[in-house]
Amino acid sequence: MSHATAAAKFVADADRTRWHDETIFFVRKKRDLAAASVPEWELLRETASKIKRHTLSRLDEYLEQFEANATRHGVKVHWARNGQEHNEIVLDLLQQRDVKLMVKSKSMLTEECGLNPFLEAGGIEVVDTDLGERIVQMRNEHPSHIVLPALHIKKEEVGELFHQQLGTDAGASDPNYLTEAARNHLRAKLLVAGAGLTGANFGIAETGGVIVCTNEGNADLGTALPPLHIASMGLEKLIPRLEHLGVFLRLLARSATGQPITAYSSHFHTPREGQEMHIVLVDNGRSGMMGQSEFNRALNCIRCGACLNTCPVYRRSGGHSYHATVAGPIGSVINPARDPEKFESLPFACSLCGSCTEVCPVKIPLHHQLLAMRHELGKRKLLPIAKRVPMKVAGAVLKRPWLYRTMGWLGRVSLRWLPRFLVYNPLNGWGRQRELPDAPGESFRQAYKKRSTKTQSDQEPLN
Repeated sequence: MSHATAAAKFVADADRTRWHDETIFFVRKKRDLAAASVPEWELLRETASKIKRHTLSRLDEYLEQFEANATRHGVKVHWARNGQEHNEIVLDLLQQRDVKLMVKSKSMLTEECGLNPFLEAGGIEVVDTDLGERIVQMRNEHPSHIVLPALHIKKEEVGELFHQQLGTDAGASDPNYLTEAARNHLRAKLLVAGAGLTGANFGIAETGGVIVCTNEGNADLGTALPPLHIASMGLEKLIPRLEHLGVFLRLLARSATGQPITAYSSHFHTPREGQEMHIVLVDNGRSGMMGQSEFNRALNCIRCGACLNTCPVYRRSGGHSYHATVAGPIGSVINPARDPEKFESLPFACSLCGSCTEVCPVKIPLHHQLLAMRHELGKRKLLPIAKRVPMKVAGAVLKRPWLYRTMGWLGRVSLRWLPRFLVYNPLNGWGRQRELPDAPGESFRQAYKKRSTKTQSDQEPLN
């Protein structure tokens, strides 16, 4: 299903669309205030971008350094070429230790790999301990946002869900009450889990450690209590030295939610006494992207979600319309770069306004990449004929000023003189979207003239 088709279902609910848009843009405004409070904000962005670009240029060296240092501290490092290998490694670790219940903190990488259904098919119960992740898991949905996974769900819907599955009071929607119910439910799972899995916001080549940033403390509990800690990390999450971490921590939370820093920035460098720690390094198409010079800077992404929060298309179409783990502008680059046939519609879910590039904390030129990806999909002949033909016609018109002026004149004339049924018919999507009057017995020309006169009379004179 294309993005446009899926988005149409979301947009059909006008009230939810408006609420979704306003809620997400509220987070974007918090980001702006947080960024404005840091005088050296642009210097931080430029520094972070340079660190990431340098790391990717020598990623093979830093990965080997990371593995050597992690191994030296008693951590077992595994390598997975794709999501299937990642899932098999995790399942094997759990089965060898007879684990029946695993708790998991938020990890977009495991969503990308489809870990939860894979483990459940192997007889292992998986419980997401991030509140938003747990809500969408209970609803049998995927996250709609990489930072705020249950952003598309209203508190009244959460209340009904918890009433059905956790036994809370019917009709209860108070966030404090619902959060307390979730805390009690999750605490019981955490106390008996045989393993805890986390993602990794950053990996430090110099130390061999991983850093996990959360606001709920669930990652700390999920790794402190069970005897087995598994950390799943994409290759691109690596940075060279511990001193570089401060740059990214100052950018991450401010860009994501407008906070100065996440409530918990947990460092895992060695297993605690009596515990095993394993890190699974996952490629899953990342090395292939590194060879694409126009798109490899998308691997700099630190998954803050700022580009989603500002994107006018994402805000009004919802994350599920992208049918991908990572939605929004960054998802519209990395998903087609890995699988262009499956995600050919995503680069067109963009107005090319450039707002995503402006807010990106690591200065990924997202709108330029989206335009380049459209060109790449066109070269591969992956665009449907309904897109190819209009784009060729538009290209021919825009290259010839005289033809452009002529088409503009014809357009103005046609609105005044064409019979109404030619404008309003099931085949004309443009006509269906016009907000023209529908007065019975009134000719199209009369209606258009009346509307034009009314619009001019409503205009305020310049002072």
